Amino acid sequence: MSVPLYQAKAELFRTLGHPVRIRVLELLQDGPKPVRDLLAAIEVEASNLSQQLAVLRRAGMVTSHRDGPLVVYALSTPDVADLLAAGRRILGAVLTDRDALLDELRAGAATAPAPAPAPAEGDRDRAGRGR
Repeated sequence: MSVPLYQAKAELFRTLGHPVRIRVLELLQDGPKPVRDLLAAIEVEASNLSQQLAVLRRAGMVTSHRDGPLVVYALSTPDVADLLAAGRRILGAVLTDRDALLDELRAGAATAPAPAPAPAEGDRDRAGRGR
């Protein structure tokens, strides 16, 4: 029985939900790389990298082949690089919007009237309001 498309998409995005996996995919955008090069660039334990590569392989996002004693990984399709580029654009837009909102809040704080000081203790009427 096949899964609904939205569920398959959710699984795809869960696969991308680990920083080591994202970094591997980023590095592979420049072309196939042996595991030793990935390991040197990412600086994680070999067993951790191996686990993350296995997840990416099972998800179909990378392929691997042997080249003599080396195991070389590559993106399974250029669409993976396109997905990473889209993520970068989205992140840039979101962060820009947040920066703009933060600037607006800061500018508003500088121009907003100061709150009225609370009335002094002797300046209250019987209802507790300032005169």
